Amino acid sequence: MAPPAARLARLSRTVSFSACHRLHSKSLSDEENLKLFGKCNNPNGHGHNYKVTVTVRGEIDPVSGMVMNLTDLKEYMQEAIMEPLDHKNLDKDVPYFAEVVSTTENVAVFIWENLKKLLPMGILYKVKVYETEQNIVVYKGEETI
Repeated sequence: MAPPAARLARLSRTVSFSACHRLHSKSLSDEENLKLFGKCNNPNGHGHNYKVTVTVRGEIDPVSGMVMNLTDLKEYMQEAIMEPLDHKNLDKDVPYFAEVVSTTENVAVFIWENLKKLLPMGILYKVKVYETEQNIVVYKGEETI
């Protein structure tokens, strides 16, 4: 009997974190920032309860039956997402956002880059960040269109 064909699967895990930020670009004047970002440019910032779903993909291991051990993925997400972002002021506590506007798009890129350093090469498939139930960003590592 021939061995079963390799099967590709995607595995996702979700975490939630709370953080505050201010949408403000150093490249724009105060007036331009206020016009572009509105109330999200409040000098005192505002907060969100973010939800992040990370998806990895790969072959289902014939011995373990897994694409990846969920315990390992949980630990990687703790290090890449929860430790640097949970209960933080993104603009003041996370060095990456000192020069990068803390939009949800850039939060997704930050998470992707952190995870990419930790996960086995080529397994990271998608990072989905929910800023609110209505505002969601999906990032798959693309640099340009």
